[in-house]
Amino acid sequence: MSEKPVPIDLVPFAETLGDSREFLRVWAKQGGTLSFVNPRPLGADPALFGIAMVDVIRNAASTYAKAVGMPEDQALDRIWMGLDAERTAPTEDDVLPPPVVVARKDD
Repeated sequence: MSEKPVPIDLVPFAETLGDSREFLRVWAKQGGTLSFVNPRPLGADPALFGIAMVDVIRNAASTYAKAVGMPEDQALDRIWMGLDAERTAPTEDDVLPPPVVVARKDD
């Protein structure tokens, strides 16, 4: 694994992104994940983050299906299995510090 985060190239998606604003960055690392959250683009109600996460999960299922050659519904089922397992018995409780929340004044 590289010593530095490898950014996803968003240049090909510049037009699609339009005036949207980033609210989440997540990195995989040994022992779990590291995330940076900026709730301001979503709004004050944390339920909006949940709605956005379901959108992300559905997109991830589609991406996994194409990347590994499995049916999209099977990929989605596996993602939900992982989420349910993590909610039931979190793997990161003593491994990583709490998630970092970042909200800049200019967002």
